[in-house]
Amino acid sequence: MSRLPRTFLTVLLLFPHSLTAQEEHHHKAPEKLGKVSFPVSCLPVVQEEFDRSVALLHSFAYAAAESAFRSVAEVDPRCAMAHWGIAMTHFHQLWEPPLSPAAISTGQREIQLAQEIGTDSERERKFIQALGLIYQEAANIAYRTRALNYERAMSELAAENEKDTEARVFYALALLANAPPTDKTHAKQKRAADILEPIYRDYPHHPGIPHYLIHAYDNAELAARGLPAARVYAKIAPSAPHAFHMPSHIFTRLGLWEDSIASNLAARDAAHEQGDTGEELHAMDYLVYAYLQSGRYTEAERIIQQLKSMAKLNRGDFKIGYASTALPVRYAIERSQWADAAAIVPPEVGPPHVVAIAVWARGIGLARSGRAGEADTEANHLRQIEEQLRAAGSDYWAAQTNILVREVGAWTAQANRKPEEAAALMRTAADDEDAIEKLPVTPGPIVPAREQLGYLLLAQNQPDLAAKEFETALSNAPGRRGALQGAAQAAKLSGHK
Repeated sequence: MSRLPRTFLTVLLLFPHSLTAQEEHHHKAPEKLGKVSFPVSCLPVVQEEFDRSVALLHSFAYAAAESAFRSVAEVDPRCAMAHWGIAMTHFHQLWEPPLSPAAISTGQREIQLAQEIGTDSERERKFIQALGLIYQEAANIAYRTRALNYERAMSELAAENEKDTEARVFYALALLANAPPTDKTHAKQKRAADILEPIYRDYPHHPGIPHYLIHAYDNAELAARGLPAARVYAKIAPSAPHAFHMPSHIFTRLGLWEDSIASNLAARDAAHEQGDTGEELHAMDYLVYAYLQSGRYTEAERIIQQLKSMAKLNRGDFKIGYASTALPVRYAIERSQWADAAAIVPPEVGPPHVVAIAVWARGIGLARSGRAGEADTEANHLRQIEEQLRAAGSDYWAAQTNILVREVGAWTAQANRKPEEAAALMRTAADDEDAIEKLPVTPGPIVPAREQLGYLLLAQNQPDLAAKEFETALSNAPGRRGALQGAAQAAKLSGHK
């Protein structure tokens, strides 16, 4: 056996996963997370593991990234940036919520450690200072203010280090995190893309760049521009389950259902293998959505049965709670199974805006079954949830819940033979929903309000008006099965092709 260099042996002993592909092939495929180069002033022996940690971070493999950064800190206790990295793994910028109470506590502790250890690198100090703004006085300063402060700090850091790839990539991510869902010009998304696209040409194997480009283009206006990144991200970082799932955000926007199904099947299996329940359920939600749009109801039902077999789910976790609640709702509502929808039981535990999805499903199911009085009860429950969200300062979800209130109200009015009131309620709901971007947690509304408006107008024997609404709905969400079927029905009734 040939003698290995001492440095390589040290890395081998301290970071066992760093084995070469030749030494791993008898056990499993070598880890592939993409290529990241984030030079730091820590001991040279930890540089490779630090880069790996950042690669994991860029693919939102937060638990694995935290473990890797902690390994760096154990090997080099004087590595301040290792503690920056740990704090970053608790800052979930594009998830809901971006910071949990436990995450704030951990992040504050790690930032303090990074500052106490210190570093001679001005660049590293500014990375630490910028992230410190996220955790600073979290109890007294609104998150939105802290996030904007972080964005400005990262903007300055990127400007001062124009050739620093990681500074620019993390700045682009900060822009995406702060993009207002009410800005239909997508100004910050476009700014982030303008930063990322040139870097991507120079670093085509960087995992964060295609990942964040997909997020930047995850809207009706820009979705087609995200297809190249969607086609390559999983190939760059196949060891990260999120890399398999993320392309389906673009596939969903473009109505590429078979691509979305393949993407999320791989993501679900990879997440299950790694024990990432949140990511597994997230992929399952997108998977059921794509199955339903493809008319593959048997496969969708299998996913619902799989969900029922998953015991002890932490529904208080937004990612888990949202998917586990939305999945059976999608399955019932998309198939117009109103009795099944009316029988859905809201979760006892979970964020109020997650509970609202189940309450809405009950209301829609009851109203569409002609049980208007009972539907009114669910609408009142939704109003209470809306008030709760507004009191908590959650304006985005309060607005989304208000849309749900009007949808239930519209179908209830229709059941009560008040067609003008029904159409007015649903139209305002559709207008407001079209003016607000969805968040990445969902492939879209269970059924878009615009699509519901089309069906409401069909029920009122107004096929020409319905056809226009279905056309708009399909422009917003291409390939949705319900809108296509509604458009065909409207055309048949009005005598048009």
